Amino acid sequence: MRRWYRKLGPGLITGAADDDPSGIATYSQAGAQFGYQLGWTVVLTYPLMVGIQMVSARMGRVTGHGLASNIRRHFPRPVLYAIVAMLVVANTLNVAADIAAMGEALQLVVGGPEHGHAIVFGIVSLLLQVFLPYQRYVRYLKWLTLALLAYVAVVFAIAVPWREVLVGILWPRLVLSAQTLTVIVAVFGTTISPYLFFWQAAQEVEEINAEPGAFALAQAPEGAREHLHRIKIDTYVGMGFSNLIALFIIISTAATLHEAGITDIQTSAQAAEALRPLAGDSAFLLFSLGIIGTGLLAVPVLAGSAAYAVAETFEWKSGLDLKLLEAREFYAIIALATLGGVALDFTSIDPIKGLFWCAVINGVIAVPIMVVMMLLADDPKVMGAFTVTRRLKALGWLATWTMAAAVVAMFATG
Repeated sequence: MRRWYRKLGPGLITGAADDDPSGIATYSQAGAQFGYQLGWTVVLTYPLMVGIQMVSARMGRVTGHGLASNIRRHFPRPVLYAIVAMLVVANTLNVAADIAAMGEALQLVVGGPEHGHAIVFGIVSLLLQVFLPYQRYVRYLKWLTLALLAYVAVVFAIAVPWREVLVGILWPRLVLSAQTLTVIVAVFGTTISPYLFFWQAAQEVEEINAEPGAFALAQAPEGAREHLHRIKIDTYVGMGFSNLIALFIIISTAATLHEAGITDIQTSAQAAEALRPLAGDSAFLLFSLGIIGTGLLAVPVLAGSAAYAVAETFEWKSGLDLKLLEAREFYAIIALATLGGVALDFTSIDPIKGLFWCAVINGVIAVPIMVVMMLLADDPKVMGAFTVTRRLKALGWLATWTMAAAVVAMFATG
C-alpha cells in the first residue's frame, strides 16, 4: 500500500481538485435537472480525461518545463498571451465561486457570517501555499482528497434505484435541446478543465526539482520507463477517482432533488441545503463538509496553475519549493488570484450564480488549449524521443474533437 501511495501524486491531486465546489454545483445541476440521464457524461469523459492529462504530465516530465513555458518556446507570443489570459480570468472567477461556496457551506453547518468564512478560507489557503515546503504541502493535499469520499457516503445513506442509474449510463433518453447541450458542455468543461492541464504538467516539473539529482527525461532518458509507468498509474487512478465522485454527486442529487421536483440548483451549498429535508441531516452534513474539503484542495490548484502559467510566460522563477523572496512574482500571482477571488465576493458581481457558467467557459476555452497541447506532444523538437504513443495520440485528439463537437453543437442550437 505504501508503494502504491508513493506512485500517486500530481495525478491524484489534479483529479480530486477537479471536483471543486464549482464542479459539485455543475454535477448537482445535471442530476437535479435530468435525473440519471446524464450519468453517461462522466463515464465517457474518463478515458478522454486520462488521455489529455497524461499528455500534459508527460510533457512536464520529459521537457522539465510547464505547459506555458513549452507554448512560449514553440508558438507565437499572441497564442501564448491569449491562452494564459483566458486561463487567469477563468481561474480567478472559479476561485471566487469556490471560496464563496465554501463560506456558504460552513455557514449552513455552524452559522456565522458567510463573507467572514470566505475571508478566512482565502487567507488560510494563501498562507499554506506561501509558507509550506512543497513536499509537505503535497502530503496535505493528498490527505484532503479523502474529503471526496463524503459523496460516496451520501449515496449509501439514501435509497437509489440502481437499475435506473445503469439505464441512464448505458441507454439515456434525452432530447438534445439547447438547454441539454449547455449542461453537457458544462459537465465536459468542469471535468476536462484547462487549469488541470497546467497544474499537472507543473507538478511533474516540481517533482523533478524536489528530488536531488533528478533531471527531465529529455536529459536523463534512462529513468523513462519507471517515470512514465508512474505517470500512467497516477493519472488512471486520479482521474478515475475524480469521475467516480462526479457520478456519485449526479446520482445523489438525482435520487433526492430530481425525484422531489427540485430542478433548479445554482450552487453546491444550495444542493446541500436542499438535501436536508429529503435525505436527512447526515447526508446534508456530509455534502456540506465535502464542499469545504474539496474547496481547500481546489483553490490552491486554481491559483497555483494561474501562477505557473504567468510566471512561465514572463520567465519568472516559479515553484512551491522556493521561498517567498526567491519567487516574489510567482507568489504575487497566487495572492492576486486567491485574494482577487475573495474580493469578487464583496462586489455586485455574484460569482455564485456564475458557477455553472464557469464550467461552460472552461469547456469552450479548453478546445484551443488542447489543440496546442496535442501539437506540442507530437513534435520531436519538443518531446525528443518521447513523443506521444499512437494510442495516446488518438485518445488525446478524440478528447479534443469531442469537446469541440459539444461546444459547436451548443452554439448551433443556442
